[in-house]
Amino acid sequence: MRSVIWLVLLFVVAVVAALTLGSNDGLVSLYWHGWRLDVSLNLFLLTLVGGCFALVTVIQAINSLTSLPRRAREWRLSQRERSAQLALREALSEFFGGRYGRAQKAAQKALSIQAQTPELTDDGAFMALAHLMVAQSAHRMQDRRRRDEELTLAMNRSQTMSQGKALEEGARLMAAEWALDDRDADRALRLLSELGPGVARRTQALRLKLQAARLARQPMEALRTARLLAKHQAFSKLAAQGLLRSLACEALDGARDADQLRVIWQQLDSADRREVFVAGRAARCSAALGALDDGRGWLRPFWDQLDELSTEERTELSESLVLVMPGLGPEWLQRLEGAVQRFPRDACFAYALGQALAERQLWGKARLMLEQAGNDRTLSAAARRRCWMTLAQLAARDGDGERRSRCFEEAATLS
Repeated sequence: MRSVIWLVLLFVVAVVAALTLGSNDGLVSLYWHGWRLDVSLNLFLLTLVGGCFALVTVIQAINSLTSLPRRAREWRLSQRERSAQLALREALSEFFGGRYGRAQKAAQKALSIQAQTPELTDDGAFMALAHLMVAQSAHRMQDRRRRDEELTLAMNRSQTMSQGKALEEGARLMAAEWALDDRDADRALRLLSELGPGVARRTQALRLKLQAARLARQPMEALRTARLLAKHQAFSKLAAQGLLRSLACEALDGARDADQLRVIWQQLDSADRREVFVAGRAARCSAALGALDDGRGWLRPFWDQLDELSTEERTELSESLVLVMPGLGPEWLQRLEGAVQRFPRDACFAYALGQALAERQLWGKARLMLEQAGNDRTLSAAARRRCWMTLAQLAARDGDGERRSRCFEEAATLS
C-alpha cells in the first residue's frame, strides 16, 4: 500500500513539473569579469536545488564526523546505564524468587556500575533503590549489620534528592517492618513516629503500628490504631469486630487494681463498652480485683436489651454476672426471674437466678434452679461445676451428707 502511494505521488510531481516547467521560457544571465553565461530558468532552478541538497549533505557529513567521539561516549554511557538497569531488574527477580544471595549480588553489581560511571552517579533514585534492595536481601539473610549500613546509605541518598521524600518514607516503613521481624517494638514505634502525619495515616503504617503496639504490650494504643484501620476498611467487618474485642479485653486484663480498671474502662470507646463480651471481661476482671459493684454496673444496661442479644451473648452476660454475685441487691431477683420467663430454654438464666437466690439465702428456690442448670448440658462445664459446688454447700448447710457427696461427685466429673 505504501509503494502505491509513493508511485501516485511521483506521478503527481511529474505532472506538476511538466505543467509548470514545460512552458517556462525564462533565462538567467550570469556575469563574471567580462564573461556572460545565459542558462534557462529551469536549469538554474534544478541546479540551485541540487546544490542546496549537496551542501546540506556535506554539512551533515562533516557534523557526523566531528560529533563521532561524543556519540561514541553517549553510546558507551547508555550501555552502562542499560547494564545497571538490567542488574537491578535481575536483583528484583531473584529477590521475589527467594534467592536473596543472588539478589544482593545483582544489586551490588548495579551499584558498582553506577559508581564507576561519574555521569550516572547523579541518579540518586536509582542508587537509593539499589541500596534498599541490598538491605532487604541482607535482612532476609539475617545480616543486620549490612542491612543497617545499606539502609543508612539509602536514607542519605534520598535526603539529597529534591524529590526523594517518597523514597525516604518507604525506607522508614521498611525499617519499621524489619524492627518488628527482630521483635524490637521500641525501635519500630520510634521509626513510625518519625513519619509525617500523612504517611502515618496510611494503611501500611497503621498495620505496622498495630503490630508494634501489641508487641510492646500497649493494648490501648493498639486498640486506637485498630479502630483507625477498621475505619479505613483494612479488615472485613467480622475480622475488625473480633480484633477490637480482643484488644479491648487485653487492655482490661492488664489492670492491676480496681482504680486502674475503672480508668481503662472509661478510656474505651463507647462502641467497645456496648460489646457484651467486653463488658463481661470487665466484670470478670472486677471480680478478681474485688470491685463487684463496678462489674454489676457495667453489666446492668445489657439486661434491658436481652431480645437484641444472641444466645452466646446472653450466656456470657449470665456467667459474668455470677462472678460478681456477692453483695447482689434484691432488685436483681425480679430482673433475673423476668429473664427466665422470657427465655425458658436458656439454661444460663436459670443458672444466674439460682446463684442469685443462693446469694440472697432463698435456699429452696435456689436448689431447684441450680439442679435444673447443673443437669443442662448446653451450659459450659465451668458453670455446671459451679452449680454443683453451690448445691454441695446448700446440702452441707442442711446437714445432708449423702446429697453433699453426690454433688461433689457431679462437680468432680466436670473437672
